[in-house]
Amino acid sequence: MKIGAPKETANGEARVALTPESAERLQKLGYECLVESGAGAAASINDSAYEAAGVRLVSSATELWSEADVVVKVREPSVDEIEAAPQGKTVISFIWPAANEDLLEKMKAKQMTVLAMDMVPRISRAQKMDALSSMANIAGYRAVVEAGNNFGRFFMGQMTAAGKVSPAKVLVVGAGVAGLAAIGTSVSLGAITMAFDVRPEVSEQIESMGAEFVFLDFEEEQTDGAETGGYAAPSSPEFREKQLEKFRELAPEVDIVITTALIPNRPAPELWTEDMVAAMKPGSVIVDLAAERGGNCTLTKADEKLVTDNGVTIVGYTDFPSRMATQSSNLYATNIRHMMDDLTPDKDGVPVIDMEDDVIRGALVTHQGELTWPPPPPKIKAIAAAAPQKKEVEETAEEKAARELAEMRQSLNRTGWLLGIGGVVCLTLGAIAPPSFMQHFIVFVLSVFIGFYVIWGVAHSLHTPLMAITNAISSIIIVGALLQIVSGNSTVVWLAAASVLMASVNIFGGFLVTRRMLAMFQRS
Repeated sequence: MKIGAPKETANGEARVALTPESAERLQKLGYECLVESGAGAAASINDSAYEAAGVRLVSSATELWSEADVVVKVREPSVDEIEAAPQGKTVISFIWPAANEDLLEKMKAKQMTVLAMDMVPRISRAQKMDALSSMANIAGYRAVVEAGNNFGRFFMGQMTAAGKVSPAKVLVVGAGVAGLAAIGTSVSLGAITMAFDVRPEVSEQIESMGAEFVFLDFEEEQTDGAETGGYAAPSSPEFREKQLEKFRELAPEVDIVITTALIPNRPAPELWTEDMVAAMKPGSVIVDLAAERGGNCTLTKADEKLVTDNGVTIVGYTDFPSRMATQSSNLYATNIRHMMDDLTPDKDGVPVIDMEDDVIRGALVTHQGELTWPPPPPKIKAIAAAAPQKKEVEETAEEKAARELAEMRQSLNRTGWLLGIGGVVCLTLGAIAPPSFMQHFIVFVLSVFIGFYVIWGVAHSLHTPLMAITNAISSIIIVGALLQIVSGNSTVVWLAAASVLMASVNIFGGFLVTRRMLAMFQRS
């Protein structure tokens, strides 16, 4: 079958759904790839690159829709594209079904099989197809770049001959994929970065990236995001008031605010109000990644950049991924390729709609003239981070001293009993055993004692390759077993043979474990 990517018709859209690299992989799945001439030009992918990858160029979108069995796009098809398309095509693109009910009806009437990349369930197996995360990652990075372009100072602090330059203070609201990308970029540029999220469990992720998590003095049971597709759930009015109070406190201090709070198919929550903007310093910048759904900032205007009366720049662009079209196209085309890989289990170039597959069923919005959206809940729950356990109350110095004293007494008592029992046993054996036996017995007891404290007493975390080699070397005891194996006593021979076996396992096992552990750190 044929899979084709037309040139995007939406204003300002520079991405393309098929790249030469993804086309090569799709061809290995048995598909013939088509691309409308010039479709990748805005993403710096020329027609010759497609031809070198074995992709056939077609002159117009009409020809591509006519020839291709599967049409892959970035933006949802326009009404004109659907009306001109033949019956029964398979379409894969962003659809946003909750906001495009009329579009769904038109695709349903055309008997189209439509898979919405924005509806891919957020489960572990589907991460490679999660186009929302791919684009959010780029948007978070680009938001910091846009902020830097509109900010009149350095991000990082400097000491120069002309004076000291203070580092910029950046606040990222929301620590989803876009927020974490923004945090990483801001920290790497040297800014003092703070971040807030309604999910306290993400604090460790934020702090591990070098940013400071903004805590609220408020306790509220938060959902883990599993029931909201991996997104943060809406907060209570009380929590929201406490949140806004904290933002008002931070507004005069921060230089750049990047807001990323957005749940698909819902209006964006207003988190940065007009009075907060008024409290910010002149020259400050707000980049609102939720502008397409109304914005997290009250003053945001979609697709516009405005400057307030007090000199705060508010960036409300909705095309951040498209502003990095080459990178976005590569990642999105990879998401599409993984989706086609899932749709083609036999690698024969024939897509199969498996209604039992959580990923395919979750993304399917129309099929065989029927509306299949909304999908049933996936059988596999979305990945949700566990809330951090509360830290145990630290004991005082007196409590710690008392505990250590009790443990020491318990250990001394146990050692005393063991020494007493061992002494009685040794005295009893000394009274009845011959001197030759006692000489060997004392060596045996010392060997066991030393072996216990040298090997058994070592923590598991210290069993490194060095310890494995030490175990192997310590098996020098095999020499004694070999000397005894020639004894004429059958009992001694069997015991010596068992000793040789166990020592051999220790020797070869030690070196084998060492080899495997070292191989973990070697590059192929």
